Amino acid sequence: MVRFVADPRDKRVRSHWDQWDSEKRLFCAPALLYFEVSNALYCYQMAEMMSLSSVSLALTAAFSLPIRLYGEEALHSLAIDLAERFSLPAVYDAHYLALAQHLGAEFWSSDRKLINKVQFAFPWVHLV
Repeated sequence: MVRFVADPRDKRVRSHWDQWDSEKRLFCAPALLYFEVSNALYCYQMAEMMSLSSVSLALTAAFSLPIRLYGEEALHSLAIDLAERFSLPAVYDAHYLALAQHLGAEFWSSDRKLINKVQFAFPWVHLV
């Protein structure tokens, strides 16, 4: 999502999003999504990759996307189990994996390190 709202001209991400949208797919994420998006956009601003006004527009765009957020308590335990199983440095990314596993959904990310760590175990994990 960060790449989608930070750079709407990113053809690779735009192509995936447009395809999923035309297929009427449901978009889901853990409730921490907007915290992570806000943090990533702030980091872009601090690195002078985006202006404050661009960050504001990107955040508004993120909030307008049709994404259902999940925050069930059981996801936290599953996320910790997954983080431990794959030796992830933090549990944040594992929340996305836990939700996808819980829903029987595909998981797409541009985080190559994460994908490389888990893809062998989860065929539903894909690199954008």
